[in-house]
Amino acid sequence: MRRSTYSRWDGTQVGFEYGADDAFRDLTDEVLYHGDLNQALQRLLQRGFRDRNGRHVAGLRELLEQLRQRRQQLLDDHDVSSPHEQIARRLEEVVDAERASLDEQRDVERSLQLDLLPEDLAGRLRELQSYDWANPEAGRRFEQLVEELRSELLSSYFDRMRGAMSDVSAEALQRTKDMMNDLNRMLEAREAGRDTDRMFEELMDRYGDMFPDNPSSLDELLESLARQMAAMSQLLASMTSEQRGELQALSDALLEDMDLRWQMDRLGANLRGAFPQMGWDRARPFQGDDDPLALGQAASVMNRLGDLDRLEQLMAGANNSATLAEIDTERAAELLGADSAHSLEQLARVARQLRDAGLVEHREGRLELTPRGLGAIGRNALADLFSRLVKDRMGRHGVDAVGAGHERTYETKGYEWGDPFNLSIERTVRNALGRAGAGTPVRLSPDDFEVERTETLTRTSTVLALDLSLSMEFRGNFLAAKKVAMAMHALITSQYPTDYLGLVGFGERAQELSASQLPEVSWDYSYGTNMHHALLLARQLLARQRGTKQVVMITDGEPTAHLLASGDVFFNYPPVRETIDQTVAEVMRATREHITINTFVLDATPDLRRFVERLSEINRGRVFFTTPDTLGDYVLVDFLDQKRAHRRRSA
Repeated sequence: MRRSTYSRWDGTQVGFEYGADDAFRDLTDEVLYHGDLNQALQRLLQRGFRDRNGRHVAGLRELLEQLRQRRQQLLDDHDVSSPHEQIARRLEEVVDAERASLDEQRDVERSLQLDLLPEDLAGRLRELQSYDWANPEAGRRFEQLVEELRSELLSSYFDRMRGAMSDVSAEALQRTKDMMNDLNRMLEAREAGRDTDRMFEELMDRYGDMFPDNPSSLDELLESLARQMAAMSQLLASMTSEQRGELQALSDALLEDMDLRWQMDRLGANLRGAFPQMGWDRARPFQGDDDPLALGQAASVMNRLGDLDRLEQLMAGANNSATLAEIDTERAAELLGADSAHSLEQLARVARQLRDAGLVEHREGRLELTPRGLGAIGRNALADLFSRLVKDRMGRHGVDAVGAGHERTYETKGYEWGDPFNLSIERTVRNALGRAGAGTPVRLSPDDFEVERTETLTRTSTVLALDLSLSMEFRGNFLAAKKVAMAMHALITSQYPTDYLGLVGFGERAQELSASQLPEVSWDYSYGTNMHHALLLARQLLARQRGTKQVVMITDGEPTAHLLASGDVFFNYPPVRETIDQTVAEVMRATREHITINTFVLDATPDLRRFVERLSEINRGRVFFTTPDTLGDYVLVDFLDQKRAHRRRSA
């Protein structure tokens, strides 16, 4: 039998992955403020987040800065401009060993031959290749040096094929030339528009062992080779013309096989034409003053810089996490470290997790909220607002009557005669065990019975009128107001499904909003606070509803616009008498229709304060002067207070 052990949570346990719900909580404010899910997701990717274990997941901005610092460190630490200097040093050590032997043997002729060696490195190599060595060990070291340099030179052009290029025997070099010839034929056929699939398959059958990356397509193979040859080209571009000439001459001396040299030049030209964007002639500003690197080491540094450049391009151009999924995280770990690679993996998973959870879906190349996602946004907004409330503030409302409806409150009470017998089995059995102790059978007494409370069902019809005028954004009130709207929608649909909630947004003019529009709605870039039109629409919506009717209006400005009989909008700031009168007339109509208007005022000016106080005198609704930080507290607590008051009156 499988057994499990449980312990108290102490904050040190790990194993909880950052999931879709976590991402959605982090996205909620961004979606509500900007009204664009794709932009919100992109900003999340840019700034990063903390996973459930509290581990920091770096965003793209931080990762890009790490990458640029790593690249600058490579440039500051190395000098790759003169790799031939190390070769010259090694060659001089071999010649010095030969001179010592010649001095012992008093061989004047061969000593003179060494004295007459050319000054340039390539010329010295050529002369020594036909030299008759007096010191067999020095001769062996020279041959080994030449083979190492030839292999290193080939590997610097084909870094990913380093193992295959280590064999520089005549047979191996011939196979390398044949492989390059086939590659060139494919490139030229590709350029001519011919089908190369068959040619690629044949190439991999013959030379697959020379390509450890195991490319799956010709494009993948050619891009990899182009990156390597472009890195070598950049190494040459980073040198002075004199240094470049010395290295070119050295290359000619090492690769005396004219066919091999021709095939390499041909391949380089073909790849340069196929991938001109690789930065072939880009010079790197190396600043290191350490000993110059060997040719192979210099090529490795150039390849590392090239990989950093490509990683930067992918990250800088990533407008969604699907793009990040294309990044080779193993290579990213080599370049930036394991933590950064972990962050990239986490960022790449976000969109997929949201899609798999059914919160978003792709429509016409963009991510859009699903109905489930819309509900999650509202629940997150509601949870955020409720979490700010003082606990006893929400718990202080006594319930004077037990309802007979079907809405459970998840509270229990001791059974009294006349209560609906909605028995809480768990609480009842627990009471019996607490009274009589453990053991079976469990014997119940009347005092053990507890029943579940239920709410008396009352219907409230509410229209939330949300100010979307430009001042709401300028004064920093927009996000708080929109979050309250989402929270109200979530609260009513989840806890009071028989209630009605209508939504009206108003700026220069008013419009009815659906719940699905709410996350994406933004402020009105036109001037005007048209309360008159908002109240008119609210009345029309509530005329079709039953139960207690109310308008919850959130605003930060006095009425500066009203609707004309023609349907046009009249605007003036400061407000004119006609706009005030038209708005007040609409308030009076709502009052006659028994619609209560509760107004939540942000950044109240003296004129706005006077207006809403007059509105309250006419309608007998309540006015709350609040701030963005406390708006949610006022609106939600007032709504719940009114629900409880309606229940008590109906009980």
